[in-house]
Amino acid sequence: MYVGRIVAVACTPQGRGAALYRVSSRSFPNREAKILNQAIAIVPKAGFENDIQKNPYIAYNCLRIARGMAVVSNGSHTDPVAEKIQAGLPPRDAMASVMLAMDYEHDSLDTPRITGVVTPDGQHGWLAIIRKDAIIVREFTLQPGQAFYVCTYEKNAPGLDQADSQFDASDADDACDYILKRGVFADFEKPVSAACAVADATAQFQTAIR
Repeated sequence: MYVGRIVAVACTPQGRGAALYRVSSRSFPNREAKILNQAIAIVPKAGFENDIQKNPYIAYNCLRIARGMAVVSNGSHTDPVAEKIQAGLPPRDAMASVMLAMDYEHDSLDTPRITGVVTPDGQHGWLAIIRKDAIIVREFTLQPGQAFYVCTYEKNAPGLDQADSQFDASDADDACDYILKRGVFADFEKPVSAACAVADATAQFQTAIR
């Protein structure tokens, strides 16, 4: 099944928060994740820089840390969501206000915007989507070994049915491997890249890309 981009929030078996992002793409597969100073970005690979002229939505920051929480998303809304959380807004309010203001991506597919936020203790996570026909923001109480996810297509309504109860990633690099090819994500086609954050024993998020 092709579901497009994926964001997930999870709690590791050790009881630590995890935020996961995966690029799956049919139209623009020549992209990669890059670690920047205060973010992780999705950018075209060398030799494919001109792809951004075909679609301005394909390059963006996809992961930020704000007020100790990890924020992941599939577009340019990552930064304003993180900035509102850093300024003191609750994650639900930050996600809803930014995504409503920016709307879905007005490309040929009306691509939804999706966002995930998780606390370092892994107890609370939020998922949001704005589609052409709806905006949904959900808070989840997480248990160790549990992940919830939302995708741009098909699996595009965050809820209790979009879950993985076998989440066993131990760190950020392992989380990248997980969202690319393990658990429920193994059935989702055309993986391209991943960026993940997993809290360590000191409640600080460590990041990785694949």
